[in-house]
Amino acid sequence: MPGHPRAEAFKADGNKYFKGGDFKAAIAKYREATAIDPNVPAYWSNMAACYEKLSAYDDMEEAARSCIKADKNFVKGYFRLATALKAKNDLEGCIKALESGLAVDSTNRDLKSMKKDLTELQRGETVAAYIRKCEEQTANGDIPGAYKTLELASRLDAGNPDIERMMGRVKPKYDRMEAQRRSNLSPDEVHKERGDDSFKNAQFEVAIDHYTKCIEGLKRRGEAESDLAIKAHSNRAACYKQISNFDGVIEDCTAVLEVDPENVKALVRRAQAFEGVERYRFALQDVKTVLAMPYAKVGKANVDMCNMMQHRLNRTVQQLKSGN
Repeated sequence: MPGHPRAEAFKADGNKYFKGGDFKAAIAKYREATAIDPNVPAYWSNMAACYEKLSAYDDMEEAARSCIKADKNFVKGYFRLATALKAKNDLEGCIKALESGLAVDSTNRDLKSMKKDLTELQRGETVAAYIRKCEEQTANGDIPGAYKTLELASRLDAGNPDIERMMGRVKPKYDRMEAQRRSNLSPDEVHKERGDDSFKNAQFEVAIDHYTKCIEGLKRRGEAESDLAIKAHSNRAACYKQISNFDGVIEDCTAVLEVDPENVKALVRRAQAFEGVERYRFALQDVKTVLAMPYAKVGKANVDMCNMMQHRLNRTVQQLKSGN
């Protein structure tokens, strides 16, 4: 809706100056309009557009934020803010501004286009950083690290010629080192690694077989509580989870927790498995154990998941009590 008549007159004067290329004079007029009525977003938006023309991006950001404050549903304000933040190389802030705008209007073409371009820009920058890191690792003789870095880069940009060039240099060295390393592994370690490979290829039953052979071999040698055994139990639990064998998950996670009672991954997996077999009180107990641990140890993702599970499980337990 139009603002105060005097404010609208200042806006009209500002528009004339803007069309004539006198952006500083236009800013002065828009500012006079905001002094009369600061709740009209168009005044701030037009001011931000002037600051963009002058490459004054700090001032543009301030005007854009004032625009959003005036009317949080004025989508152009988010576009102005994102433009300013992008120019200041604040890509994370830019994406947040775009997402806030898209929450108001998910169909806005300008916001969607800028977000797409920005995502591509971030992807390119990340890949370039991976390539630089790989070159440093290769120069320092860290071939396994370089290979893993290239794998991460390939997931973001498969077919990138720079990645393929580096892979051509790194992979032969990595393959030779891997062959040498694997030749020195014990039979139990071989089964564990074959299990890992099968898991990565989503061959969960095959992976379970390898982890089982690893665990049984370690038990025969009296190494049932070794680090290798704990890893094999943990990984087998992950396989059982994938095929919804909740009893298997519970058994393996319990084996891990008997050795490492504060293993967050095992507690979370076991809680999920207990819930899957409707043993809700046991699940709730594991969730509470996790939430009682230091935040830094548990991590945000696990805290968020366990909070949701606790709420859901408490509700289920109360309903069961009421039913009884």
